[in-house]
Amino acid sequence: MKIKRILYRLDKAGTALETIVLVSMLTAMMLVAVSQIVMREAFGTGFGWADELIRLMVLWLALVGSIAACRENRHIRIDALSHVLSDSAVNVLRVLVDVFAALVCGVIAVQAWRYLQVEIEYKDTVLVDTPAWMAHVIMPVAFALISYRFVVSALRQAGSILSGDDFVVDK
Repeated sequence: MKIKRILYRLDKAGTALETIVLVSMLTAMMLVAVSQIVMREAFGTGFGWADELIRLMVLWLALVGSIAACRENRHIRIDALSHVLSDSAVNVLRVLVDVFAALVCGVIAVQAWRYLQVEIEYKDTVLVDTPAWMAHVIMPVAFALISYRFVVSALRQAGSILSGDDFVVDK
């Protein structure tokens, strides 16, 4: 029982952290974009690094948002078969799809990590002279967390199938 409570609290803390990061980054991105527009229109100048920063912030927002979407099971799902199969068949199919998605995201995380190592080795930079790996570290981290979320989802679904509990099928 204590383990469930600890896992529940960790999940809530992760949810809060994801929400804080998403809101903070979106706010900061809007402020940078608006200030860049104002500076260009009013003063004929702007920050040389602002456009690149906004692109990086969009990347971070998309990936942190993807982690949150997987947590909530609100990611894009092609489920044409769920309308023709029985609920139990759909549940089994979802376990298989989630395991496959976890494997794919895991492979992407490993490859993104390898790419990050190359960026470190070659000392690539972004935003004038910030090490590129600092801006791109979100890639392996996000895909590893997304993979983890798919594994957890598959285990929950498999557990409900094996225990005979009704797992809610979103139709």
